[in-house]
Amino acid sequence: MTDEAPTEAEANVAQLHELLDLQRLEFTSASSETDFFVGHSQYKPDGRVFGGQVLAQCVIAAAQTLPADRLIHSLHGYFLRAGDVSEPIEFGVERLRDGRSFSARRVHAYQKGAPILSLSASFQDQQPGLEHAEKMPKGLPGPEDCPELLDYIGDSDSAMVTDWLRKRPFEFRPVEPSLRTSGVSDPSITEEHTWFRASAPFGDDPVLNAAALAYASDFNLLEPVLRQHRLTWETPGLRVASLDHAMWWHSPIRVDEWMLYVQESPAAQGGRGLGYGRIFAQDGTLLATVAQEGMVRVKETR
Repeated sequence: MTDEAPTEAEANVAQLHELLDLQRLEFTSASSETDFFVGHSQYKPDGRVFGGQVLAQCVIAAAQTLPADRLIHSLHGYFLRAGDVSEPIEFGVERLRDGRSFSARRVHAYQKGAPILSLSASFQDQQPGLEHAEKMPKGLPGPEDCPELLDYIGDSDSAMVTDWLRKRPFEFRPVEPSLRTSGVSDPSITEEHTWFRASAPFGDDPVLNAAALAYASDFNLLEPVLRQHRLTWETPGLRVASLDHAMWWHSPIRVDEWMLYVQESPAAQGGRGLGYGRIFAQDGTLLATVAQEGMVRVKETR
């Protein structure tokens, strides 16, 4: 009797686990960083490292320096340089503070001796306190009633982009028509709602689930900026690049259960656009809040 080969979805999720399995490096540095790790990257057709991947790996690197029950509650990171998927990424962790219930860490992700991401994160023991949370929008179709993102694309996008989307460890089901299709978006739609979950069972480790949610939070958070200006990913001359990313965790996460990502854009100016998102469990629990600013420009074409 032979074991069955994993499905494509299972293989994609297994790869995410491998990406989050950082190896500790045993050496010292003259800098203030005291803990060092190394990881690798997943395929991406343009050869650049996916930002969500590095965010998730930084969460893991920082968490490796803390007790297992002191969990991340916030991060603030800046994307400094484009990463190269063919090169390993080294992570240096600086232990900024360890208090009775909170810890702070700074993480730098390096390639070729230069930082590609600088991130600060805060961790806390689980504690009782005041509680309130924003409510999940009502009246939306459920995930079973929304098509998968790849169903929107068909033959309208390049084979490389389709291949990249197919290799994601998450399934995304947009409520509104996707901006991956051609044509001008509906001007009445400025907010996005997307159901998503890991495409195969992921496990219940709280650190891995928090890191995996950071990974997924970087998908399409700047799309509402495009919607505000009736742009799509097919717009000639469009250039988009993430500049920074902030995230707050509010409740325990299971990324292999359906979640709703509600995204909007409060502002754009100076060639920059701000995306803001809330992530809800299917039962309405607010799981996380996310914000990202990015460069959004439309270069004149002739």
